[in-house]
Amino acid sequence: MGLDGKVVVVTGGTRGVGAGIARAFAESGADVVVCARRPPEAPCPQAEFRPLDLRDPEAVRAFFAALPRLDVLVNNAGGTPYRRLTDADAERHARVIELNLLAPMTASLAAYEHLRRVRGSVVMIGSVSGGRPSPGSAAYGAAKAGLESLARSMAVEWAPEVRVNTLVVGMVRTERSDLHYGGEDGIAAVSRTVPLGRLAEPSDIGAAAVFLASDAAAYISGASLLVHGGGERPAFLDAATVNNQEGDLA
Repeated sequence: MGLDGKVVVVTGGTRGVGAGIARAFAESGADVVVCARRPPEAPCPQAEFRPLDLRDPEAVRAFFAALPRLDVLVNNAGGTPYRRLTDADAERHARVIELNLLAPMTASLAAYEHLRRVRGSVVMIGSVSGGRPSPGSAAYGAAKAGLESLARSMAVEWAPEVRVNTLVVGMVRTERSDLHYGGEDGIAAVSRTVPLGRLAEPSDIGAAAVFLASDAAAYISGASLLVHGGGERPAFLDAATVNNQEGDLA
């Protein structure tokens, strides 16, 4: 799935999942540009960094207008702190939606003419939080649900020149995993809840993003690809008593 000579922009590509995506595209032969408000703590020699506040529409439009070419846009920038709805006002939650939904829309619109000319693609980085209750990150979950819907509509409106797909990402092990899951014991315990027995690595997400942007996915658009290790074991299975009754039925 070589992408030799293709120009790829990864928003928020300086750490964690974004850095893994940037590395995967660089290893596939692409010329990678990562953008974020702050430079990476550990510079990636395979990617060029450019500062950009993705919540500043004018700056976003200027950034994309200055690019000589663009083949792939990966809308990865996003995230949220743990915050219950009643612990903050609506304006604070709105900023989460701004970053996770409005910023990808702004970037996609700014990139559209570049992508249309080369029949390029957009890869949205979604989340399983968009498809299930997300207590403690409700605004984030709502934004990610909206992002999938946005991508499906974009895929229809922009066809056939631009393909648009979403990676629906589950739990990923990054340098900040301890903030969500605790130390190694916590990460190990959480990993046991995943059918494949581990959290994703950023490289897993990167490989999936490269696939969706490559010619191998030339007939895939408007799709949501689950990258979650099999999902979550249904809670009722652990509560059900049917397995304890099997001996009585023999």
